[in-house]
Amino acid sequence: MSRDATATRPPSLAAIAARGGPPPAIDRPVKIQAEGLNFYYGGTRALEDISIRIHSNVVTAFIGPSGCGKSTFLRTLNRMNDIIPGTCAEGKVLVDGVDIYKPGVDVVELRRRVGMVFQKSNPFPKSVFDNVAYGLRINGMAGSHSELAARVEESLRQAALWDEVKDRLHDSALAMSGGQQQRLCIARALAVRPDILLMDEPASALDPIATQRIEELVYDLKTTYTILIVTHNMQQAARVSDYTAFFWLGRLIEYDRTEKMFTAPAETLTEDYVTGRFG
Repeated sequence: MSRDATATRPPSLAAIAARGGPPPAIDRPVKIQAEGLNFYYGGTRALEDISIRIHSNVVTAFIGPSGCGKSTFLRTLNRMNDIIPGTCAEGKVLVDGVDIYKPGVDVVELRRRVGMVFQKSNPFPKSVFDNVAYGLRINGMAGSHSELAARVEESLRQAALWDEVKDRLHDSALAMSGGQQQRLCIARALAVRPDILLMDEPASALDPIATQRIEELVYDLKTTYTILIVTHNMQQAARVSDYTAFFWLGRLIEYDRTEKMFTAPAETLTEDYVTGRFG
């Protein structure tokens, strides 16, 4: 191979992960903990004996082939799977030390604290302002219009969208570009001030420029939120995450610092997946 060809070779996953610097210290409090979690769709077990501890204010990526359970596990963390008939969870999922599956848990309050952004942007057929204000209104979280407006602005700024929409807050959100719509959905999730943000392939339907904006946003938001992101894109996992969890056939195969996962994984199956031998 010529010197020029070597110079233009794309960086390795390990090199991409290393650019972000060392991950945050793991002595941070445990935010989420699963203990012996099994999850069923009817008679089909989708998750098998998942145990993991996720610390506060880090970005954790969930990787693995399609159908391996990573999105199912993500949705167990705010009980979004409850809306699917015939589902059942066994084991424990603790958020701030509280088992979210124990009787009497307020699921509405749980989903306020554990916000979610889906793969496909889903703005309401309302104005930009009303999209962000929706959760604030239904939860009674703004006492006056001025407070509501301030919270909407704060959320749009957090989502790096304010400068693009401040002059068209009352235009339809459906007129925005795909990347803007996804950042609007992030702003809508942030408006109710969650502790945790779940993101299920948030950039998979976006162009490279919009994807970069979302990734930059994720990196900035981790100072305030604990973020979990499902992605099929190994480069994206390396760029945005501090820790990575690899799922395969409903099992958690390996969970470690992202740089180590892409440099020296402990499991052969992990190495085969991240190097593209299967998946």
